[in-house]
Amino acid sequence: MRVVIAEDLALLRDGLTHILHANGHQVVEAVADGPSVLPALTRHRPDIAVVDVRLPPTFTDEGLQAALAARMQMPGLPILVLSQHVEQLYARELLADRSGGVGYLLKDRVSNVGQFIDALRRVAGGGMVMDPEVVTQLLARNSGMQPLRDLTAREREVLGLMAEGRSNAAIAGRLFVTEKAVSKHINNIFSKLGMPPSDDDNRRVLAVLAYLNG
Repeated sequence: MRVVIAEDLALLRDGLTHILHANGHQVVEAVADGPSVLPALTRHRPDIAVVDVRLPPTFTDEGLQAALAARMQMPGLPILVLSQHVEQLYARELLADRSGGVGYLLKDRVSNVGQFIDALRRVAGGGMVMDPEVVTQLLARNSGMQPLRDLTAREREVLGLMAEGRSNAAIAGRLFVTEKAVSKHINNIFSKLGMPPSDDDNRRVLAVLAYLNG
């Protein structure tokens, strides 16, 4: 897999490069500031972009904006965003652009190499990966909205696991219930949210998180 990295912290940038090389991937370019992101992406047209939200010179949203701009030229470019904190605005911007795989991970998650590589592959394959902490905060922020208030405690738990991209089998294993029980909870969730059930994990994650983000 060919990867472009955009990260201003040299230690993290070098660490990501080493991790990716060690797992059989090629880092075609690693840049350290916002203005360098779009040229690198358009020049290499990688299989996935790993981008920090906040990059020099202003440390606001250069990384994300450059990645979204690249998608205008390369529709479907998979983007895995890294952030130091949960930034709900940026999560919402990512969800608004459904042209390809997307991921939002907190930088702490990179310390778990297996989870990071798995997230990279899922996003590159067109899937969606949301950090559990991002999901938790999105749910908490919207918990007072109707019809989210109609969800039971168990349904909220299932919704959070769905939003993390987990399959019915994985949710069942996590909650120590049967897949049939999980399926019933999911049908109830979609019914209460006014959404038709779907067997497509990626579409249902996008639909749920897009709803939670208004």
